[in-house]
Amino acid sequence: MAASAIAGAMLGEQMEMMAARKVRRNTQSVEERNRELFQAQRRARRGPTPEVFFAKHIDNTRLVKADDPERKREMRQFAIVMSMLFVLVMVYVWQHFSAIKIGYEVEVQKQQLKQLQEENSRLRLSEEQLTNIERIDRLASQLGLRAPEPGQIIPLDVDTSGSTVAEVRTPSPVAQQ
Repeated sequence: MAASAIAGAMLGEQMEMMAARKVRRNTQSVEERNRELFQAQRRARRGPTPEVFFAKHIDNTRLVKADDPERKREMRQFAIVMSMLFVLVMVYVWQHFSAIKIGYEVEVQKQQLKQLQEENSRLRLSEEQLTNIERIDRLASQLGLRAPEPGQIIPLDVDTSGSTVAEVRTPSPVAQQ
């Protein structure tokens, strides 16, 4: 009842002010009119009594949280699922990075193989050039060497079965000239 009486009084007061404003609207300046509107809004907002707030201090130190077995079970299941997901993701990442690492290692091995093949072909070419009989004869003649006599050459017995027996042969004496 009291609230409706207060609301009715405020409504009546606002109606009076609006009627007075209409009459004075033509004679008032904009600044005065704005000041009056602001004051009316403040009075309407406040009501008949000032607002008072009280602080209520609550002491929760004696409260003990009750165990919730369902919540514990849900959290345990969640932790297990997240752990499994984490392990799966880590396995995937490990495999991915291992594949990348192995790819780099394969490329390095391919480059080494190519270098070794080039070096091998270069060495074979060099061997062919060094063992050329015409070259050896030319170098021998420049050094003053002559062709061997028929008894000076000892043929080597080469066993193609894979096992070779070493033996010493003494050359037959050749007459020196």
